[in-house]
Amino acid sequence: MTTLITTPFGAESTAAEVVAELDLSGRRMVVTGGASGIGIETARALAERGAEVTIAVRDSGAGERVAADIDGDVRVAPLELTDLDSVRAFVEAWQGSLDVLINNAGVMAIAERELTESGLEKQFATNHVGHFALAVGLHDALAAAEHGARIVSVSSSGHHGSPVVFDDINFERREYTPFGAYGQSKTANVLFAVGATDRWSGEGIFANALMPGGIATPLQRHLPPGWVEERLREREEAGSPVAMKSPEQGAATSVLLATWPQLEGVGGRYFEDCNEAATLEPGQEQGAGAGVAAYALDRGDADRLWGLSLELIGEGRAGV
Repeated sequence: MTTLITTPFGAESTAAEVVAELDLSGRRMVVTGGASGIGIETARALAERGAEVTIAVRDSGAGERVAADIDGDVRVAPLELTDLDSVRAFVEAWQGSLDVLINNAGVMAIAERELTESGLEKQFATNHVGHFALAVGLHDALAAAEHGARIVSVSSSGHHGSPVVFDDINFERREYTPFGAYGQSKTANVLFAVGATDRWSGEGIFANALMPGGIATPLQRHLPPGWVEERLREREEAGSPVAMKSPEQGAATSVLLATWPQLEGVGGRYFEDCNEAATLEPGQEQGAGAGVAAYALDRGDADRLWGLSLELIGEGRAGV
């Protein structure tokens, strides 16, 4: 049985505290969705310790405002994850090696089923497929990193809501539910970390996934008014911790996976509150507030998702 990784940090730790004693000079990092929510605090913590950080954003104006507010080397590049041409343009514009890719951007609980122009359910397309295409496109840059590279996949406890339903990714034959679609996409984020590590660890590339915690950010813009408060009341009545995290605390686990020296050579795992999470037994997923579903770490499903994802981005089953 694998021993869970523990660190000196926890639920109340901030991103700045995680990197307080690290010198990240010379490290090159990309943070998708770096112009809002925990993406801002992720970029801030890394840049203020010396890393060169590129925030990949839909709104370049918002990105420029964020970059101007951070004391460090922060660059801005356009990226629309639902548009594979935009992903390719970002990849083609990238020059040199890349030490860390943080797949942070996402959408949550879109009320009505939406499809992208390519016909994919929007949450799956944004949260998984776009990030998958970005990682595959940047593979050579990651492999060229002098001291190995890391990919950080921001998932959620929402993955407990659904495995990846391979026979109906786009909800064509089953009822669409906002959190079912969100859960499927967040499970895909974890499976990606498993699949990427299996394939790329020999080249020094390791990927891990994480749950950032409950944070009030623009990610919840699709939720009905009062939804967050109602969930907090339910958790309090059930005797669970109810404290919401600040964005600085929410960014801590992402920053830890991107930088913590003791995680060198570690991949295919799921973390929450800055420590590795326990794997839940089958049947414990629904309603779980912590831990990782066994189906999210299933290597068979990770392989199946990898093959499907290559097809969806037009790479077939060949290549990296």
